[in-house]
Amino acid sequence: MDLCVLLDNLPYLLWGNYPDGPLGGAALTLALSAGSAVLSAILGLGLGILLAVGSGAWHRLLWLALGFLRAIPVLMLIFWSYFLLPIAFGVDVPGVLSVMAALSLISGAYLAHSVAAGIAGIGRGQWEAALSLGLPASAVLRHLILPQALQIMLPSFVNQWVTLVKDSSLAYIVGVGELSFVAAQVNSRLMVHPAEVFLFVGVLYFLMCSGLEQLALWVGRYFEPTRIAARGALREQPAARHDVSRTAGRFAE
Repeated sequence: MDLCVLLDNLPYLLWGNYPDGPLGGAALTLALSAGSAVLSAILGLGLGILLAVGSGAWHRLLWLALGFLRAIPVLMLIFWSYFLLPIAFGVDVPGVLSVMAALSLISGAYLAHSVAAGIAGIGRGQWEAALSLGLPASAVLRHLILPQALQIMLPSFVNQWVTLVKDSSLAYIVGVGELSFVAAQVNSRLMVHPAEVFLFVGVLYFLMCSGLEQLALWVGRYFEPTRIAARGALREQPAARHDVSRTAGRFAE
């Protein structure tokens, strides 16, 4: 195994032609994955809440739309956004944006069902108890239901985001120079060192997916209801001590 091959092509594999040209390689894969993950989380959270609390005809339409997005291949949606939008609307869509939009829509559709399942997993009695205290439904959802539901949703979110990182390799179909694309270019130029090139690419994907998993686990621990309550108690302690000091001062006077 000739590691000098990797050293000679390392900058191109990591960030493409940047800064003299467009960003590529592993850096573009990270940018694509991060942007798609954020957009899919926003879409999944919003649509999942609507799916969990909605009813009626629009709820059935939303369910059908999400089912359609979950059924079609990512590659087909990339083709539609890249090739059909310019024809249908006269809009020139860059390859990076078309891939990000496709990944976000399909991942958002999967995450919406995860969010709806997480909300449904919280007992109805908690909703009714909080509403009976006079809290608005939005406050109940934000402060009571979602922090608990996050523990149920998180494994699905992690799995979907790991899949999203790997699906970013489909960007090659519209000429986006992400990690798999530039690795294929390096391999075509060298011809005799595919093992070194693609083993290195596999290690990079492993590191990205493992880092994402660790980050998601940290977020899950941070938003545990017990930890949220502990942070709230710590914030209230200085104010309580200040009130005690003021009361003691009044008695001393």
